[in-house]
Amino acid sequence: MLQTGEFDYAWNLQVEDEILLRLEKGGKGKVTLSETGNIEHIQLNSTDPWTEVDGERASMKTKHPLLSDKAVRQALGLLIDRQSVQDHIYGRTGVATGNFVNNPQKFVSKNTKWEFNVDKANKILDDGGWKRGADGIREKDGKKLKLVYQTSINTPRQKNQAIVKQACQKAGIDIELKSVTASVYFSSDVANPDTYPHFYCDLQMYTTTMQQPDPEVFLFQFVSWEVAAKENKWQGRNITRWTSKEADDAFKASQAELDPVKRAAHFIKINDLACGDHAVIPVVYRPRVQAMSSKLKARSSGWDSDFWNLQDWYKEA
Repeated sequence: MLQTGEFDYAWNLQVEDEILLRLEKGGKGKVTLSETGNIEHIQLNSTDPWTEVDGERASMKTKHPLLSDKAVRQALGLLIDRQSVQDHIYGRTGVATGNFVNNPQKFVSKNTKWEFNVDKANKILDDGGWKRGADGIREKDGKKLKLVYQTSINTPRQKNQAIVKQACQKAGIDIELKSVTASVYFSSDVANPDTYPHFYCDLQMYTTTMQQPDPEVFLFQFVSWEVAAKENKWQGRNITRWTSKEADDAFKASQAELDPVKRAAHFIKINDLACGDHAVIPVVYRPRVQAMSSKLKARSSGWDSDFWNLQDWYKEA
């Protein structure tokens, strides 16, 4: 749309901002951004994706052999260079964050923070008993610190993977990168082991979208009854399979709370629990990116003027 002008509107662009800025100079269209709660994040598998129990991989009857160690999760949290991802990949279209819930502002936690610190990550692993082997890869109790990190095939995501892999190497963590065709990765095919709900690897990354301005449904991703499993054909929203009684209790309390401030506090607690335990590592929250043709004009009245006011309406919501 931006390059040739063949189309009037393009939705949900995930392209490096450097490219978008260059294409805008052609004069055929412009990029517009709408605030959302969409979050590009890395998920840490709470279960063992490499072991099958009762015919199911990543069963809730297992624990991850490496990521169940809090020191490993903490180290990984320090090895995500969010600022570089924002500056060199997303630009205007991705804002570095340590929160899973980033909009609306009344639901955003002020308790979290993020940091990129390779030295601190190394110290945490040293103190946790993870010693470097002759090959530079850390190990403990006979287990090498090797992880498979998958995402969909998409240039910004492959660049993001490379940034994470490089930092992890400096901390003695060996990362194997896996890229899956988007039509497969985001498929609902129950028989396909490479879909993101199956999560048959150690780490994975994608954007989860917040469809409503209220985060209740969005936070299904951290309640125990929404775990994605063979029993529900991997349709549960909780893909990481991380569970916490505190998070469950906070969610249930929010459903019975009529005071909007107290209700928001329950949601903030769930965000803090999940991010603090590194069930997920938020990377950047993503405004929705659209491109519109320079030939499009808004009318003063009628349904199409309402369409052009949609961005302002969303911000108010």
